[in-house]
Amino acid sequence: MPGTNLTREEAQQRAKLLTVDSYEIDLDLTGAQEGGTYRSVTTVRFDVAEGGGESFIDLVAPTVHEVTLNGDALDPAEVFQDSRIALAGLLPGRNILRVAADCAYTNTGEGLHRFVDPVDDQAYLYTQFEVPDARRVFASFEQPDLKATFQFTVKAPEGWTVISNSPTPHPQDNVWVFEPTPRISSYITALIVGPYHSVHSVYEKDGQSVPLGIYCRPSLAEHLDADAIFEVTRQGFEWFQEKFDYPYPFEKYDQLFVPEFNAGAMENAGAVTIRDQYVFRSKVTDAAYEVRAATILHELAHMWFGDLVTMEWWNDLWLNESFATYAEAACQADAPGSKWPHSWTTFANQMKTWAYRQDQLPSTHPIMADISDLDDVLVNFDGITYAKGASVLKQLVAYVGEDAFFRGVQAYFKRHAFGNTRLSDLLGALEETSGRDLKTWSKAWLETAGINVLRPEIETDAEGVITSFAIRQEAPALPAGAKGEPTLRPHRIAIGAYDVDASGKLVRGDRVELDVDGELTAVPQLVGTRRPAVVLLNDDDLSYAKVRLDEQSLAVVTDHLGDFTESLPRALCWASAWDMTRDAELATRDYLSLVLSGIGKESDIGVVQSLHRQVKLAIDQYAAPFAREALLTRWTEATLAHLRAAEAGSDHQLAWARAFAATARTPEQLDLLDALLDGTTTIEGLAVDTELRWAFVQRLAAVGRFGGSEIQSEYERDRTAAGERHAATARAARPTEAAKAEAWESVVESDKLPNAVQEAVIAGFVQTDQRELLAPYTERYFEALKGVWESRSHEMAQQIAVGLYPAVQVSQETLDRTDAWLSAAEPNAALRRLVSESRSGVERALRAQRADAAAAE
Repeated sequence: MPGTNLTREEAQQRAKLLTVDSYEIDLDLTGAQEGGTYRSVTTVRFDVAEGGGESFIDLVAPTVHEVTLNGDALDPAEVFQDSRIALAGLLPGRNILRVAADCAYTNTGEGLHRFVDPVDDQAYLYTQFEVPDARRVFASFEQPDLKATFQFTVKAPEGWTVISNSPTPHPQDNVWVFEPTPRISSYITALIVGPYHSVHSVYEKDGQSVPLGIYCRPSLAEHLDADAIFEVTRQGFEWFQEKFDYPYPFEKYDQLFVPEFNAGAMENAGAVTIRDQYVFRSKVTDAAYEVRAATILHELAHMWFGDLVTMEWWNDLWLNESFATYAEAACQADAPGSKWPHSWTTFANQMKTWAYRQDQLPSTHPIMADISDLDDVLVNFDGITYAKGASVLKQLVAYVGEDAFFRGVQAYFKRHAFGNTRLSDLLGALEETSGRDLKTWSKAWLETAGINVLRPEIETDAEGVITSFAIRQEAPALPAGAKGEPTLRPHRIAIGAYDVDASGKLVRGDRVELDVDGELTAVPQLVGTRRPAVVLLNDDDLSYAKVRLDEQSLAVVTDHLGDFTESLPRALCWASAWDMTRDAELATRDYLSLVLSGIGKESDIGVVQSLHRQVKLAIDQYAAPFAREALLTRWTEATLAHLRAAEAGSDHQLAWARAFAATARTPEQLDLLDALLDGTTTIEGLAVDTELRWAFVQRLAAVGRFGGSEIQSEYERDRTAAGERHAATARAARPTEAAKAEAWESVVESDKLPNAVQEAVIAGFVQTDQRELLAPYTERYFEALKGVWESRSHEMAQQIAVGLYPAVQVSQETLDRTDAWLSAAEPNAALRRLVSESRSGVERALRAQRADAAAAE
């Protein structure tokens, strides 16, 4: 039985048989305020290549009332089963199908999500269809290569607004009739419905005029900085249209900040949905604004790459996501007037780190993944698909040249507009414009898994002059269980030569750019030159590879990491040190010392915040257990010292306040949090606003200082959806058996929580300093997991599978129990992947703990 799955072979067979022309979708959402189900009527016009053929259309619905094919009524009880409606006796040429059903509102962030704002008690709806969830709202041929036009008619409650891919019409008797869309895939259609607040503007240039809209709930309207969002959006329009040489392909561009969104955002054509946590209720650092801008630009890039031109099947999902990830960073780095020209530093610090981590898991896969069915793709929105792919595209740009790269992209858009493509279509266009044969490059980079390590091999004479310089490339064995073989790849890299100047700063004096290929690559350009203090491979971060410093460079960096004058080489060295810690090549105690020696000089707030997260993870998971408390004490004392020393009102002050709150432990430190909350103590410039208050409350709850009454009191101050989530986290964080049992029951034994609240409860439940209290839940997790996976929607089950895995129980016993479950439970491929990835984290932590213990000796 297929259930809700769809295989690649089924999709290919259906695409050979059918050409879809149009959908007319009529939805009655007048009962949305009460919830339950709604009426969905779909009329599909499609052509069939062969007469008398059979196929099916997809639908997930509690009830199907009517199925009419070419005027003949079919019995729903006979033809509707397993999320499919069987279509037998199809006519050659044009066929018309009409399906009337009752579809269900969800609270999982899939299909048509319904949320009630506790501030105004109004319901707010939005759709989320990627990968296969348009079928939860209307009958559809749910695969990206069966493009069609979509015409929505929506009846909504009085006073509500309806937004879709086409421009918003004037309603008649609360019925909104939209014009048909261009030919697009079903997964990028959208409806956003409710009493949303909106701000409007327009992008105009050279006779082009594109209406712009920004939407959010009225309860967030006071926090909506629409001018800043429009500014980034216009920047993207300017840069993308110039680089792509293709005008924005849709009639308007709306950005809708919606509640309880599972992802960062979604590229619905002309109606992008974005998680409304990006409407900042409290002071945040500039790094948060940079991430939001990157998200805005990422989705705007998708209007061309993904929406205008769409992959044929999910094998090439990376083409969508990698390109948009590359484009967001390139736009921020190069667009005139950008506030974040250092975006490649952020890319190296965040995206590359994500990719390196993902590429060392047992689930590592080629960038061009082998996606056999929908279950595969649902767990493939990962660091390889986004970050490694974008890193490789950045290298490709260096390899073929930026001008040739974008000329190829321009030809690709013109050639395939509103169509579907494969990887070969893009590579063919790039080969034409660059004159390079990319088949070998593609095979090495896109069709193999794993990561390379680059190490310098340097010899000098007695005067410090380089007599030999080479780069050794390694291809470590793939993790156990991973498919494929280790691969040496061609790299285009730069080598930076840095010295300490008279002011104590590390300044680049020389730079060599070259191709690295094979196991050993000589660098004759540096022979005969004086050896610099620091040799940095992959300077400017052109390639995708783990980089190691030679012994002399590492010693200098250890003392001077914060002294690089530029942010990117600092980020590369920070990333190398973190990777060495994860690989058990650098002990946690030594990593902590390195961070403490250099973080005070780190100006990039995004890097500082990443270091905060990494240090806490290292101490919690990678430190020898007997040393953990001492290291936490050392770190917490340092966070407080930096908090007190930070410039009043600065981003660094806010970041250090959050870092301090995350590990405050002594009575005096907890007293300070309490006093900052009640106002009896202040720190000049530190605004203890709504979000920071919750960070303090959650820590005080986790250590047992605050109970249910204090949490409820804080919630009364913030009776919002965000406040509800924060309170749920705080309640689950309390260090009592009763609190843990209550949290577990609400997530695992009940399915009533909406997605965002379930996520919040899981976040509170798992506290790294409550290992003993959580130990009994290891067995309960494995007992419940398969049933949860089979009974919940994908998003809800994945939250539980990953979030409640006993990752804090770093022991051989956890590995053994995981192995026993994997053997006995026989989970499907998607669930096996998620559990195996979590297991890999415990295995890595054990290695790192042994390395830290050895360093202590």
